[in-house]
Amino acid sequence: MTLIGQQVTVELKNDLAITGILVSVDQFLNIKLDDIHVVEEQKYPHMMAVKNCFIRGSVVRYVKLPASAVDTALLQDAARREAQQPTVPAPR
Repeated sequence: MTLIGQQVTVELKNDLAITGILVSVDQFLNIKLDDIHVVEEQKYPHMMAVKNCFIRGSVVRYVKLPASAVDTALLQDAARREAQQPTVPAPR
């Protein structure tokens, strides 16, 4: 499953939140978005003219995905398997 072409919201460490169509993302969390709009346009009026953007991964606080894109059953199963693994004591 891919999120390319899906609408996502990216919140940056400076509190700017941008919603747009995901074009690409890499292993460094660098993100390209098209058809963007800022969540709080009145706070960032200079961003209203911007239509697409590149976001450097180091400034991303979090990415909000569409609920339909999250496989909760898979996440719950992975969490159960991880919880069942025996813990290894830390070396002294």
